[in-house]
Amino acid sequence: MEQKLMPHLPGYYRKSKVMKNIMIAEEKELEQLIQRIQENINQFFIDTADKNLERWEKDLGIPISNEKDTRSRRSVIKSKLRGIGTVTVKLLENVAQSYEKGKIEVIENEECIVNNKFIIKFIDTLGAPPNLEDLKNAIEEIKPAHLIVEYEFKYLIINQVQKLTINEIQKRRLTDFSPFVPIILGGGSIGN
Repeated sequence: MEQKLMPHLPGYYRKSKVMKNIMIAEEKELEQLIQRIQENINQFFIDTADKNLERWEKDLGIPISNEKDTRSRRSVIKSKLRGIGTVTVKLLENVAQSYEKGKIEVIENEECIVNNKFIIKFIDTLGAPPNLEDLKNAIEEIKPAHLIVEYEFKYLIINQVQKLTINEIQKRRLTDFSPFVPIILGGGSIGN
């Protein structure tokens, strides 16, 4: 173990076994103290907080959900913090982005304006994100009540799947593939 404190002492202590042992013990204590300080500092930032997530939730009026994983809880907290202020496309993107690592786009085109809706489109992520319900709740909380929100997901399509090997297909999550929706023709359905 590299000694960090000994060089700061007068030269005549450097040969003392007693002083070396004292400095080794002090270094261990200081390293533990530094580690505890860093752990406490981490609780002040959402991306590194773990023990203090309950306090963040309580302070923001979010239902405490210890059964959810840390990443999902952090996403809800970030969303709540980002969702304060006037609702704009940028705000909606920021809130949605707090739930997903991939790129997200909020679409508000002429058709959407006529139909009082906007679309949250997942650009990079295949399938629905695992914490979609939390995202939906956050968006519902901040969006104006008269607007309808639709979610658009990206899936592997047939021509992409045909190019994959069996091993590549087996490594994919089932949610990466487009869900099967039966086509109803004249009272019957295809694909049952």
